[in-house]
Amino acid sequence: MPYRYQNISATKNDDGVEYIENNIYPSIPIIQGDSYVITTMEDRLDIMANSFYGDSSYWWVIASANSLPGDSLYPPLGMQLRIPVDLQAAENEYKQINAIR
Repeated sequence: MPYRYQNISATKNDDGVEYIENNIYPSIPIIQGDSYVITTMEDRLDIMANSFYGDSSYWWVIASANSLPGDSLYPPLGMQLRIPVDLQAAENEYKQINAIR
């Protein structure tokens, strides 16, 4: 995956300090073929993304598909998580949303 901040513009605040705007993550619709798992204490979104997609940087796909906040890589224990099968559609939607700004 390309560096996910590459299309996010930098902005300066009133004090002239430059910062990168927040990412906007897409809604990921349920489709036939999505996988489901029940989380355990050992689960982390980045490790799950690496297992399912071969790349830990896709943690946000699982978080977004399950309406999880982006402030932790640890999903709630015992939660049924949906693992979207169409990674390309999620990545394309992410790029489209964040390129508009």
